[in-house]
Amino acid sequence: MRDAGLEQAIKAAGGVASLARAVGISQPSVSAWSHIPAERVLTIEALTRVPRFILRPDLYGSAGADVASSNIDEIDQLRAAEYGMLSLLLGKAPDAQTLSRIATFKGDASDLGLAHIELASVAEMDGRDVNREFFDLFIGLGRGELLPYASYYLTGFLHERPLARVREDFDLLGIERAGPSREPEDHIATLLEVMAGLARGEFDTDFATQARFFERHLKPWAARMFADLEMSQSAKFYRAVGRVGRVFIELESEAFTLSE
Repeated sequence: MRDAGLEQAIKAAGGVASLARAVGISQPSVSAWSHIPAERVLTIEALTRVPRFILRPDLYGSAGADVASSNIDEIDQLRAAEYGMLSLLLGKAPDAQTLSRIATFKGDASDLGLAHIELASVAEMDGRDVNREFFDLFIGLGRGELLPYASYYLTGFLHERPLARVREDFDLLGIERAGPSREPEDHIATLLEVMAGLARGEFDTDFATQARFFERHLKPWAARMFADLEMSQSAKFYRAVGRVGRVFIELESEAFTLSE
């Protein structure tokens, strides 16, 4: 039986199928939920605008609770949201609802703020054009223009030692493959999703573990992959995604270095 928070999220999204598409998982997976999994709460909050304290009151308290009640620093909340947004856009082509949310992004005069403004402006594109970009870039006829895997960027081949290292750390973190995806675990979207979870404190780890995961699995290649995406001549929406990703990964790399 579904709890009230899940029912409200489904209603706000326009049905189980719409919620599943927005989150990027299969409809049967959402149908099997009795409540929203902890690692999905903030993503679904952003997509549906249903507050987290309604989605999971057992985790986030009452309507009067604020971000501090979750014992997560506000900066980490923002970092998690950035990782989660990039993971969502690189894991599947965004639907109309996701694009409409992104079109509301605001920015400032910082490099990341300007990149957000650019992304918001191109999010007003026709969704069919964005879907075509995603297909050409990451799927293609045979293969896409980019192969967003750690193994490929670091060795030139798929399923190499970088993938084995990711699997080793997934075992340490207690992460298991879920859902119907057959993508290798070193896909950029998966690694970004794990970093979002680490930033939100969803794993029983310390900051050093978060820094180690970034240093091992994202720092050596992610900024380069985003730069390649940013320079794509066949894309418009995903060029802007590339800029956001490159700037953000560079900021994260600098922050982790300064924390050493």
